[in-house]
Amino acid sequence: MDKVVGKCDDVQLERLLHSDDEESDEVRAAAKHLESCEACRSRLASFAADASWWNDARESLSSSDAFAWKPDLTRSAAFAGREGSRGDSIQSDVRRILGAPNHPENLGRLGRYDIERIIGSGGMGIVLKAHDSELNRPIAIKVLAAHLAHVGAARDRFSREARAAAAVVHEHVVAIYNVETDGHTPFLVMQYVPGRSLQARVDEDGPLTVEEVLRIGMQAAAGLAAAHAQGLVHRDVKPSNILLEETVERAVLTDFGLARAINDASLTQTGVLAGTPFYMSPEQATGEAIDHRSDLFSLGSVLYFMATGHPPFRAEGALAVLHRICREPHRPVWQLNQSVPDEVSEVIDTLLEKKPGRRYASAEEVRERLASLLSRAQQFGFGRRRFARIRGKRLRRRVLWSAVAGLLVAAAVVGVVATWPASRPQATEQPPAHPAADGAEIARSEREFAGEWKESAHAIGQMERPTSFLSSGDSWNRDLESLKQSLANLEALVNPAAKPEGERK
Repeated sequence: MDKVVGKCDDVQLERLLHSDDEESDEVRAAAKHLESCEACRSRLASFAADASWWNDARESLSSSDAFAWKPDLTRSAAFAGREGSRGDSIQSDVRRILGAPNHPENLGRLGRYDIERIIGSGGMGIVLKAHDSELNRPIAIKVLAAHLAHVGAARDRFSREARAAAAVVHEHVVAIYNVETDGHTPFLVMQYVPGRSLQARVDEDGPLTVEEVLRIGMQAAAGLAAAHAQGLVHRDVKPSNILLEETVERAVLTDFGLARAINDASLTQTGVLAGTPFYMSPEQATGEAIDHRSDLFSLGSVLYFMATGHPPFRAEGALAVLHRICREPHRPVWQLNQSVPDEVSEVIDTLLEKKPGRRYASAEEVRERLASLLSRAQQFGFGRRRFARIRGKRLRRRVLWSAVAGLLVAAAVVGVVATWPASRPQATEQPPAHPAADGAEIARSEREFAGEWKESAHAIGQMERPTSFLSSGDSWNRDLESLKQSLANLEALVNPAAKPEGERK
């Protein structure tokens, strides 16, 4: 592919865009040329999508820093009412792939399906409201976007979406009826859910009530549990991929376009991170191998969005969002919405743990926890908060560990005090009244002590002018007599022959 290096060729850029072999010499040489050629990079981007599509992509990766909820009616408006070049472009793309309509009110016909209107669009494709004339039922058709329909990798991924979603049969997962990937325009046929997305619901009505958060979260967790049981990781759990059926208040999980088998749930082969930045897990954002617990983090972000009106991590630009997801703690829900009870806030905190091992073990466990809280709320309501001054899981964890440390120190002190009398030297016993022969030294010391006290008492008695303190009353005289008696008794112990006169026979 040396002929491409240093040369600008639109035909070769088109071939590069449509190539399926990323390791070929042609692709490598083209990539080397693109590194140094701004003109070719711009033309390649224009070949991949028009300017309005890239503008929408940039807007979707940024968000306001305001904490208060603000309605975003432009995101939830019906597609038919959208204005601007993007809506016109999608309308034109759809009309180009459709056949002539059987009825003037329809947009056209795709296979055996009558296309009525456009109901949504995303990075991978366009969603159409249609009618199955053979089975006489409303359906939804997802058509691969025009700029991806001729890309082999995109067609393969689109096919994987159909196979992954068809393997999951559950009331809270959109059912797949048919898939067509052989024609010029790949599409899949799925269940039509009348209503609106969770994203549109919150954008238009604001944060949901606690009961609604629990009910929708419980149903989304049930759908994830069914997908995980089939060995699938959704990898793109977000509000726009949760549909709310308006007639029975049922939440349905859709769009398995990023699903992979668990043993292959990591970076794509092109090295591009798949998923929506605001709802990615830390391990997904860093490109590490992921499992079903990555979906639980995304589910926690969705619960946070329902309770506050915005995702937990926001910044200007996708990289800044990913940095916050990986490095910074989220602001607790109860600080933004005082009506959210501690128990619900704790569930969200656990789901948003940075380390997968600290989250819930499974989506089924999350479903059971949310169902229990919903049942209690419906029967008894949520009572007073138990931790008025130490709300928040992290703060209570610090207080708990501090209390445990204090108890351990107190227990250690009590143990030392309890064992100290047994470990300290014991007091010696009183000497016997009559020391043994080998106690001659003790007897000598006692005689010297008695003699010194006797001389002191005699000197005091011979004083001609006692001090005023010594002669102030009878107390001193009584003390002196008691001392003399004690000396006499001590002398008797040392010398039995010298007993007091009252005790002599």
